[in-house]
Amino acid sequence: MKIIILGAGQVGGTLAEHLAHEENDITVVDTNSERLRELHNRLDIRTVTGPASYPMVLRQAGGEDADMLIAVTNSDEVNMIGCQVAHTLFRTPTKIARVRATAYLTRKGLFAHDAVPIDVLISPEQVVTDHIRRLIEYPGALQVLEFASGQAQLVAVKAYYGGPLVGQELGFLRRHMPNVDTRVAAIYRRNRPIIPRGDTIIEADDEVFFIAARRDIRAVMSELRRLDRDFRRILIAGGGNIGERLAENLEHSHQVKIIEHNIERCTALSERLDRTVVLHGSATSKRLLLEENIEDCDIFCALTNDDEVNIMSSMLAKRLGAKKVLTLINNAAYVDLVQGGEIDIAISPQQATIGSLLTHVRRGDIVNVHSLRRGAAEAIEAIAHGDSRSSKVVGRAIDEIDLPSGTTIGAIVRGKEVLIAHDDVVVESGDHVILFVVDKRRIRDVERLFQVGLTFF
Repeated sequence: MKIIILGAGQVGGTLAEHLAHEENDITVVDTNSERLRELHNRLDIRTVTGPASYPMVLRQAGGEDADMLIAVTNSDEVNMIGCQVAHTLFRTPTKIARVRATAYLTRKGLFAHDAVPIDVLISPEQVVTDHIRRLIEYPGALQVLEFASGQAQLVAVKAYYGGPLVGQELGFLRRHMPNVDTRVAAIYRRNRPIIPRGDTIIEADDEVFFIAARRDIRAVMSELRRLDRDFRRILIAGGGNIGERLAENLEHSHQVKIIEHNIERCTALSERLDRTVVLHGSATSKRLLLEENIEDCDIFCALTNDDEVNIMSSMLAKRLGAKKVLTLINNAAYVDLVQGGEIDIAISPQQATIGSLLTHVRRGDIVNVHSLRRGAAEAIEAIAHGDSRSSKVVGRAIDEIDLPSGTTIGAIVRGKEVLIAHDDVVVESGDHVILFVVDKRRIRDVERLFQVGLTFF
């Protein structure tokens, strides 16, 4: 595909990196020539320096024959006008834009073919908020991903000493829990992936990705670690868009407090939120945290737009007795450094957003893509089409499908039924197939599996 990316920031740069390795023709546009030079030296891509919404700049970037435009600059307005120009002048088939401001997102009919022609809207704040909300729903999980409208979930947990399954073969899980169907899709041991088999033994500190129907998630988690009690008291550092949305989602079921340093923002938050307690002050203030009984806090969420404040306030909160800390970190290089020590969960907003973008770039009928392990692996939800003649998956049992190496099928969602992927399960047309891909170089092969042959037409 010929793809133009507007914006070479964290999301644009990470996306270019993902797509350049997959044999796409990528052009990145930005006003920052130094950032473009750094990307060009590292990746096999074209770069164009200039304002991303200017017609001449888009023409120079190859707008006349581009398959897709992805606008992820820091300006909503530039992203919107870039899509408008691409539509009006070049009739670009697919236009994706990141739009942050709620003032735009809440206006019905604004983003339509005859208005602002954006085919797919990405709101990073909403994506990250949903991600954090799911982690709060399942205390102890490192990542929780939803497929088929939430019917199936893929959950990552760290196996702990004393968990019933630790030291046992995976086959033991099925005997031990005969009424719960699940499949371990991948295991990461000391940061290296292991493709699980029935005789694979779970070790303490393994990062285990398993898939199950939503109703069975807690039961499976209890096999790998002692279940944490449900979170009730939540303290949020930072009352920005993500902090506000999270408080709005949780305030009717949890006790929520927000610490915000800007007094005007505090006033606005207190007017818009119903039950959340809004505190004016610094999240790195030891006195304020102690006054607010940080030792009784179930989870401390550091969600300011400053990485250093998030990291330092999280470490301080943990030292003062917060049971769990979750930290938002924009600099992807920091994420692996801090997670697993005093910081329980580190979240990269770029990686959370990338999955939403990749869903629309993948070939075949791909309805969901989640980036895992900071982009090292992917979980994909694909819909199978055709019949046994035109499709490489339909009409075949799972053990008959020629899967690329490093790829496992975790589950199939058929209507309202979640079928865990045992070898004898046969794929039918219309099934939502959930795959885990450890080797990113195999993504193209996975996509080809779900592309229908000509006989189908």
